[in-house]
Amino acid sequence: MSSRQPRWTQTWLGGVRAAGVDLGYPGERLGLPEQGSGAVAGWGRRIAAIFIDWLICLWAIARGLLGADALSAGWVALGVLAVEYILLVGTIGMTFGMRLMGIRVAALDGGRPRFLAVVVRTVLLCLLVPAVVYDRDQRGLHDRMAGTVVVRL
Repeated sequence: MSSRQPRWTQTWLGGVRAAGVDLGYPGERLGLPEQGSGAVAGWGRRIAAIFIDWLICLWAIARGLLGADALSAGWVALGVLAVEYILLVGTIGMTFGMRLMGIRVAALDGGRPRFLAVVVRTVLLCLLVPAVVYDRDQRGLHDRMAGTVVVRL
């Protein structure tokens, strides 16, 4: 085999980029910049933001403020997280964790997402499965269904 022609296992395991197909950068199809403010947020920032939000909801609110026991604290925290996302993303476009990580949720036109879209996004996010299935623009199924994208501030 020549060095220019990848083996079939390399194209299968590495995806279409390994086969030499240029898909552009995440967000290019959406008209977003490659880097800086307004660019698609990376997975590290997104995971850190949800981790911060989860800790706030679990320890500060569910266990501390509401006094939930260890058995029910996870479910209480999930409910609190859903309320936090609906209220904060619906009004200011970001949660506490997102603000600390420098990201926000935006509608595809760049503005704030509509309230119904935020509710749909939040319900799907709480199911977790749609969040881990994503496209080449790093939008999970919850973002695609809501018509939103997570961008850098």
